[in-house]
Amino acid sequence: MMKEENLEEASGDTVEERESKRGFCGCCCIPIHWFKMLATEMHWSFVLGVVVVYGISQGLGGALNRVGTEYYMKDVQKVQPSEAQVYGGITSIPWLVKPLWGLLTDVLPIFGYRRRPYFIFAGFLGVISMLLLSLHEKLHLVLALMSLTAGSAGVAIADVTIDACVAQNSINHPYLAADMQSLCALSSSIGALVGFFMSGIFVHLIGPKGVFGLLTIPAGLVFLIGILLDEPYMPNFDYRQVNQRFIDAGKAMWTTLKCPDVWRPCLYMYISIAVSLDIHEGMFYWYTQDSKDGPSFSQETVGFIFSIGSVGSLLGAILYQNVLKDYPFRDLLFWTQLLFGLSGMLDLILVLRLNLKFGISDYFFIVIDESVFRMIGRLKWMPLLVLSAKLCPLGIEGTFFALLMSIDNVGLLSATWGGGFLLHVLKVTRTNFDSLWLAILIRNLLRVSPLFLLYLVPRGDPNSSFLPAEFLEIKEGTETQATKNIELVSLINDVDGK
Repeated sequence: MMKEENLEEASGDTVEERESKRGFCGCCCIPIHWFKMLATEMHWSFVLGVVVVYGISQGLGGALNRVGTEYYMKDVQKVQPSEAQVYGGITSIPWLVKPLWGLLTDVLPIFGYRRRPYFIFAGFLGVISMLLLSLHEKLHLVLALMSLTAGSAGVAIADVTIDACVAQNSINHPYLAADMQSLCALSSSIGALVGFFMSGIFVHLIGPKGVFGLLTIPAGLVFLIGILLDEPYMPNFDYRQVNQRFIDAGKAMWTTLKCPDVWRPCLYMYISIAVSLDIHEGMFYWYTQDSKDGPSFSQETVGFIFSIGSVGSLLGAILYQNVLKDYPFRDLLFWTQLLFGLSGMLDLILVLRLNLKFGISDYFFIVIDESVFRMIGRLKWMPLLVLSAKLCPLGIEGTFFALLMSIDNVGLLSATWGGGFLLHVLKVTRTNFDSLWLAILIRNLLRVSPLFLLYLVPRGDPNSSFLPAEFLEIKEGTETQATKNIELVSLINDVDGK
């Protein structure tokens, strides 16, 4: 009897162990099944394109480029923080003309292909510009800005193609719209996490120009996608239709923008971003300056701090995907905008050195500050991306989504130049940070002001469509390409513009 009882207990323990192992393996397999589901619903090339462009080019490469550029401007070009803010806005100009890249890739095929030549061009542009920055000993500031702008253009051109696929898939699969934005956000956040973690180490070991040399790798991968991309060949394209297609696309965009259901949320998106003044360069110069008044963080520490911030961004994407994606846009934006303004008070506590009075070290406090800021920023950004994808009419998904993103980028440019102007007015320089606390306070107050404009955002189920029916119908008789799956092919057709 004792032996039988022992056997039963042992077998019971084995079953419990198996169940616990299955539960653990099941949790680990959830992301894999999620990726498989997206690849099955929308073709593996869509998922691969998102991972390469968002994860490697924008996430990993963007992190390395950000830290490398900041130290390049501070230590190599030796510019003031307000000037660095302005120069950062100049290098972002290619992102403001994303509709132009969208129109070109949508209506102007090259050598019979709509997408492959633009990926190749984007990768080539990135490789050449980064090599110039890394190999030239004493590059003039103007030429350096031109090279940085060219590299930014390469990333922007590659980004437009993926945005087009995301926009059309959001219309064809509205129940997966949030999942697609989560895929983009997760790829970008993981890539940024790895990039920021390595950025400080690389800047310390090989310098900012060496980091620019490493950035040729993400650009080369974009170039490789252009070569390997499986795309249908169009040998008999009638280039005489290009002008008419440009005109039709322009008319369709203007007609859509005049719709109150479209321009009202677009106005909110621009204002909410523009009034959140960006004074990052002032903060960066303050906590990296070798002085007794600031933390004097090393290059490795700065990279690690930014990498922890990427963890916060990743957590924000996961939280949105699993908990918040079904909440109405207006309700979610209210709380995220409010928290976004309140989170800025952590910068004020840091600059006023109040954290030291409470016994909290600068390093620990700024890690918490960066994590909270990135997580709330991601939660604020995600519903705007989903809303933007749902505002795109059929036929010009890529171009119109690029237009909406360019509106957001104009808002970012306004915030960057506005922040630079604020730093200049308050006389925040490379060595004088006496008024930095006031700049932070003004920025925090402005961050809360968009709450009064939330009535511009639709209140409704985020899984439903917000466009009138006529914008979701393609005009009969228009030349289309029947594609069973989205394989980064043409997304342009004429739209009924009545």
